[in-house]
Amino acid sequence: MENLRELFQVMTRRFGLLNKNCCQIGGIEVSLVQSHILYEISRQNKPSMQHVADTLGMDITTFSRQIQTLVKMELVTKTPLPEDRRVYLLALTTEGKFVAATIDEQMNQYLNEVFANMSEFEREMVIKSVRLLNEAMSKSSVCCKPLA
Repeated sequence: MENLRELFQVMTRRFGLLNKNCCQIGGIEVSLVQSHILYEISRQNKPSMQHVADTLGMDITTFSRQIQTLVKMELVTKTPLPEDRRVYLLALTTEGKFVAATIDEQMNQYLNEVFANMSEFEREMVIKSVRLLNEAMSKSSVCCKPLA
């Protein structure tokens, strides 16, 4: 039987998921966690801090520290909700949108290059398998369960 952990360890390394910084865009160093936060803010319309933290499966304290850093980097704005000032809404600044779009473009180029080494059947099989794996992981009692 193939060693499944080894398989996922190698894939994690090849995706660069263990790297401290995932990207450098125009002199700005962005960590992997920060890139995930930027991605989630970009795909949602002014989400609350709690919603993004829940989506990423992060505790709010750790998440808040990351947001403070992104605010200092001038990539994210944090605005209190007028009707409940305990709730903060997040948005990307112009620079934040540029950084998020650049990371997205780099990841898509990387994935296109990876998939170019496969036949159309193999690509479809891998994509279907990853969807199946994501679905099964969402039902696991052990792993964190990010919101869809």
